[in-house]
Amino acid sequence: MTEAREVSSEVVVAAVDPDTAFMVFTEELDLWWVRGPINFFSDAGLVVEVRCEPGVGGRLLEVYETGDGFERGRITVWEPGVRLGWDSSVDDVQTEVRFDKVEDGTRVTVKARIPAGGEDKGGTAWTRVVPPWFGAWCAKRDRVPHEQRDIARLALGVYYKRPAAAARWLADVFGFESVDKLPEGEDPLPEGEHGHPWIEFHLGNSSLMVFKRDGDDAVDSPIHVPWVYVDDLDAHLAHAEENGATILHRKEWPWLSAYVAQDLEGNQWTIAQARPTQH
Repeated sequence: MTEAREVSSEVVVAAVDPDTAFMVFTEELDLWWVRGPINFFSDAGLVVEVRCEPGVGGRLLEVYETGDGFERGRITVWEPGVRLGWDSSVDDVQTEVRFDKVEDGTRVTVKARIPAGGEDKGGTAWTRVVPPWFGAWCAKRDRVPHEQRDIARLALGVYYKRPAAAARWLADVFGFESVDKLPEGEDPLPEGEHGHPWIEFHLGNSSLMVFKRDGDDAVDSPIHVPWVYVDDLDAHLAHAEENGATILHRKEWPWLSAYVAQDLEGNQWTIAQARPTQH
């Protein structure tokens, strides 16, 4: 049996008092949660809203256009301006968020605990995303519209032999801003359950994703792969097959459905299922 584990993170949101920070965290969850190809626990192609229901017993939800929802967690602690806690509905992770007044604002601390013998299937993700996502929203919320902006329907995947080093170069030299903290360590980074660590930049509302380039530097090893999001992936795939596209493979992540095709000159395209909020 594995021992109990705990991971934590924190961010100081300047000029925001604890009561306001708590309100923003819970009531504006749909505004500070960053849209992206992999940033949901359920099928990303269905999600129109991320919601936190108030009070003990409330749910953290991914809401679908049909009105149904996928439950991420169940609220166990609700102390406005002080503390928020929930049990993950996707694994055994227990999360607590504290809001402590500091001289220049509020320190928001996220602690995720995996009990002895428990599993982490993504519940600890809150410790990774709260500092960059919640912190960024608090810094700009007083000067931007309070409306959710989803990512654009056209994105780009770029492939490198050393993706982590390339991503750091793009950030340092071109000033690109990563959605999450860039992975540390020297390439090649270890593969996870779903492959190479995900690296994504946002330029406006467009995604630039950095992937690991496999194989030799041959013509069939892609360097740039456009991503296009469509309303009906199955219908689009059938149409592409009927009209001469070479379908290389279907991609089925837990959070995203897509397929990869070759065009008439051998260039690769990734076609993915769009959310209703991707206009």
